[in-house]
Amino acid sequence: MSDVIVLEDVTKRYGNEEVVKNASMHVKEGEIYGFLGPNGAGKTTMMKLILNLAKPDCGNIRVFGEPVLPDSYTYLRYVGNLIETPCFYEKLSAGRNLRLHCEYMGIYEDGRIEQALEQVGLQGCEKKIVGKFSLGMKQRLGIARALLAKPKLLLLDEPINGLDPVGIRQTRDLLVHLKEACGTTILISSHIISEIEQLADTVGVINKGRMLKEMPMEEIRREAVQYLEVHVNDVRKAAIALEERYGRLNYKIISDSGLRIYQDLPFDEISRLLVQAGVAILNMGSKNDTLEDYFFGMLGEDGE
Repeated sequence: MSDVIVLEDVTKRYGNEEVVKNASMHVKEGEIYGFLGPNGAGKTTMMKLILNLAKPDCGNIRVFGEPVLPDSYTYLRYVGNLIETPCFYEKLSAGRNLRLHCEYMGIYEDGRIEQALEQVGLQGCEKKIVGKFSLGMKQRLGIARALLAKPKLLLLDEPINGLDPVGIRQTRDLLVHLKEACGTTILISSHIISEIEQLADTVGVINKGRMLKEMPMEEIRREAVQYLEVHVNDVRKAAIALEERYGRLNYKIISDSGLRIYQDLPFDEISRLLVQAGVAILNMGSKNDTLEDYFFGMLGEDGE
């Protein structure tokens, strides 16, 4: 598959602050790329650079194989986006807002507005005033607006902000449908890491303006470490008992009641040891590292 988005050694400064630092990114055609990073890490700025809403101070950007130059805007006809909080004319209806966008973009396909509203679960809301919409409804309307041109590339910055569980599920199903049925390439950021884990083919992690890593989700799953997670009434007492029995044990305390053991030890042996030490086991089970573990592990290596 060819790369739809390529950033090479891109830096962006606002005043004296480097918000993107020598960053590179590769998004393949037809994939969902999950973009992770703490607040202020540079995710939104990277998306604005791709959309030519911000100009890089150095480095190269290509979209659909063509360089993005200061006056490059033709490619945006094939790109839908939802960046930050979507803005609308609050006193106009949802349909009128989308109609204005269609006129601006030169979209004259009959039924397109109704179809976009239905795709995001807002069927029947065309005549409703946007100012009366909830945050979640405005977010859905923002996604509908991004879909009007049937884009080949979709950039979504925190698209499930404000959505209820039903809205999150509908959005997830929609993105999978766009990828599988339409071949749409999707770059999505979200602070809900479990959603990215379910959706993404590739994951990129950014921190303090620097891209730390890009990795296929399948590779992350293959490299996931299996461990035994134990929750007890006294985690320090449990840790002492384990160290006395096994010496230098590879484990980590994860909370006031939980620890993870990264060595292959029998369940019944651990259970018996803790009970004999007077530790009550609340629950115990075998687990694998998740994308959240991978993400926080990357931040830990980066000094967070």
